[in-house]
Amino acid sequence: MTADAATGPEGRIFDLVVVGSGAAGLTAALTGLLAGLKVAVIEKLDVIGGTSARSSGTVWVPDNHFMHMAGFSGERQSAGEYLAALTGEDGDSAMWRTFLANAPRMIEDLNTSAGIAFRPYEAAPDYRQDKPGAASGWRALEPVAFDGRELGGDFYRLAWPIRELMLFGGLMVTRGEAAMLLNAERSLSAIGLGMRLVGRYLLDRIKYRRGTRLVLGNALVARLLKAVVDRGGMVSTGVTPLRLLVEGGVVRGITVRNGEAAEDIRARAAVILAGGGFPANGEWRSLYLPAPTPEHTPASPGCDGSTIRIALEMGAALGRQGKDNALWFPSSVAGRHDGSLVVYPHIVLDRAKPGLIAVNHRGVRFVNEAVSYHEFVRGMYAADGEHPAIPAWLICDRHFIRRYGLGLIRPRALSLRHHVASGYLKRGRSIEALADEIRVPAEQLSLTIARANEFADTGVDLDFGKGGSLYDRSNGDPLVKPNPCLGRIENGPFYAVAVYPTPLGTSLGLLTNHDAQVLNADGSPIRGLYVCGNDMHSVFAGEYPGAGAQLGQAMTFAWIAARHAAARTGATSISDIIREEKAI
Repeated sequence: MTADAATGPEGRIFDLVVVGSGAAGLTAALTGLLAGLKVAVIEKLDVIGGTSARSSGTVWVPDNHFMHMAGFSGERQSAGEYLAALTGEDGDSAMWRTFLANAPRMIEDLNTSAGIAFRPYEAAPDYRQDKPGAASGWRALEPVAFDGRELGGDFYRLAWPIRELMLFGGLMVTRGEAAMLLNAERSLSAIGLGMRLVGRYLLDRIKYRRGTRLVLGNALVARLLKAVVDRGGMVSTGVTPLRLLVEGGVVRGITVRNGEAAEDIRARAAVILAGGGFPANGEWRSLYLPAPTPEHTPASPGCDGSTIRIALEMGAALGRQGKDNALWFPSSVAGRHDGSLVVYPHIVLDRAKPGLIAVNHRGVRFVNEAVSYHEFVRGMYAADGEHPAIPAWLICDRHFIRRYGLGLIRPRALSLRHHVASGYLKRGRSIEALADEIRVPAEQLSLTIARANEFADTGVDLDFGKGGSLYDRSNGDPLVKPNPCLGRIENGPFYAVAVYPTPLGTSLGLLTNHDAQVLNADGSPIRGLYVCGNDMHSVFAGEYPGAGAQLGQAMTFAWIAARHAAARTGATSISDIIREEKAI
């Protein structure tokens, strides 16, 4: 099986041309193929998957079929209340209602028609538990593990996850597996899991550069890719979009650079843009994101806004700018042996655990460390008036770093010497010595830690409420009482790692209608042009409802876009209307 033609897409005439190979682009392509269309996917990088391949692969789908089977009722109403409260006046209720109506249909359709398999993430609470309608779980779905060997030669074209998030530089594990392995010394089942995973990995390394057991975003992208290629879709890499082909006001294709040559790829039905937004475009970050401007991103380098740009050049409209226009991760940054940088996202493995605090340049806490990654970075920007907490310092002690790790440092690491020598990890024999290392006032840092220790003893964080919500506690340590997110910082040496705001994605994108058609400045749709993923303006008004919200939105509107485009061609397998006109 191959997903690439060395000289570019065969022919030059397709029904549907999709620009971008992340989960959104591949979902659009697969949906078009299921409708009987001839489909080409073009990807500017030499690897397939975009930021989706680096992600958790989780999709946020309220009212999904797993919830129905489990007996949930009134779920769409509840999810609507949640999104209304979360997005407020900035939200477009018609758009998020379209999402709620179609996301469950999308997931079930892809599963039954193409075997795109998920399982419910029962213990994944929505991020904003303070909002009415927030769920305690089940809305997030995670991809089922996939055997990369089924991709054949395309396995080598699949983008890697962030390498430092894998064990031994190539073994992928899920969040649940990571939690089990963390307690390996206390559990025979965890020891057995570790032996099975490592055994499979060692066999894989005889033939492959990394493990072939794919989970998280790699599993999602791989499964979509195989489904696309098996159905005759063309996925071509190293092809750069240059401009849209427009005839009589209708988009008829796209001009691309393929190697040294420019060529036209024509689309009978539509072009769908799914380029991943602009987190990797430094100039646009300076223009649209808050100051101080983020210098780095954990997103794919292909997410440079080029697909948004070619739409703007023909008169497409951008959505209304939000409070920050980004979907945030707090990340630490370090150099690799090959001279490249790793931008390591601090998602759930350390911030919420007991015995860690985050402080600003004054040595003062500024946020509940256990909030979602998105809200944590917002707290960094909001801290201390005109002096954002950038960088913020994650502070812990010897016991914490041994038990939970910290950023790039694994739990029970044999040596911290390299990380200290590189400057990534700051160390002090005393709190005062650590304060000197990170250049914060020693007296204030000592007072801050003393107060945090008092909260650990009582189990109540009186300042920021760490561990006070179900979401907080879901990422804490259930073995720690009375609060799984609070622990004392008292056993030197003491450690600190700097974290910075880094956009995983961007929420400012092309304005669309409910069918994912790109709109002109006058609000009319541009015929033949659709958008999905982070190229599309955020349905959630830049908010982050829960795990997988961005992929859920991306795949849903990719599905809507491809079905709408297929209906315009009169494809015989499209038998029902695209969008449910169903109010909540």
